[in-house]
Amino acid sequence: MVFCSIAIAHSQSPFTLLRTIPLHGVTGKFDHFAVDTANGRLFAAATGNHSVEVFDLKTDRIQQSIAGLGKPHGLVWEAETGSLYVADGALGELRLYKGSPLALAGTIKLSEDADDMVNDEAHHLLFVGHGGTDASHPARVAIVDTTRFVLVANLPVASHPEALDIDQARAQVFVNVAESNEVAVIGATSKTVEMHWKLADAQDNVPMAYDSQDRLLFIACRKPGVLIALDAATGKEVARQTTTAGADDLFFDSDLRRVYVIGGAGEVDSYQLEKNKSLLSLGKIVTTPGAKTGLFVQSQHTLYVGMPSLGDKPAEIRIYTAVGEETK
Repeated sequence: MVFCSIAIAHSQSPFTLLRTIPLHGVTGKFDHFAVDTANGRLFAAATGNHSVEVFDLKTDRIQQSIAGLGKPHGLVWEAETGSLYVADGALGELRLYKGSPLALAGTIKLSEDADDMVNDEAHHLLFVGHGGTDASHPARVAIVDTTRFVLVANLPVASHPEALDIDQARAQVFVNVAESNEVAVIGATSKTVEMHWKLADAQDNVPMAYDSQDRLLFIACRKPGVLIALDAATGKEVARQTTTAGADDLFFDSDLRRVYVIGGAGEVDSYQLEKNKSLLSLGKIVTTPGAKTGLFVQSQHTLYVGMPSLGDKPAEIRIYTAVGEETK
């Protein structure tokens, strides 16, 4: 295992702020985001506003506000079919939206706290974490056939599933089971939980991201605030670094070989993945307390971060570009 605890000084920040989009009338915090790159749209789960906001990135204006939601969490945009999937934790539903403007096209009843999800495009399967609030709402990972929009499996896990990610080449889905300090590995073709990996000396593992080139799974924990890299074949820890408090979103930049952790304490921490698979701190950018989620879009080298409304200050989206040799 490689332990990395020493930060290095850099002459420039790993990010440059491009612009800020103020969102007058949108209240509360944000959860997850999704993007429609072909049409220049950003989707934001505005949990405090009980809506999904659709932004036109060409004009920086809200194009549509999907209202009538309880607590939207996970979002997935499927470009091939023009479908937006929304996991709603308060309604306990997976919702499908289609058309222009987007309109409700179907619902699947899940359980309380329907949360993050990941799309297996090759097998047309959507994996959705839900439940785990109490004995009457057991923790599950739902598997939905997106071609027919039907539930095909509902796999039990030890406690509420947080983040999910996927190894598309090997048809494996990784699930952070935070309260149990473990990662569950699901086979997309077998539709079963095939492995459980317990984390050592770290708890409350919430966000994750996968590096397919090195087969590394990056996980940010809150107790203590650490970023861990696991061998995705064995589940063994290969690197560890301290990270921001309240980590809630995490992304891997495959071009610059970097890891970005967004924390509710009000910062985004960046790390370089070295050739020996160690993690080197590149510093942080300061955001706003409660700004805990966003989206990194690899094709744009762009990081979107949702800033909650605070007092008289409206909510906003800050747009950063990653700075490095590959982006110059």
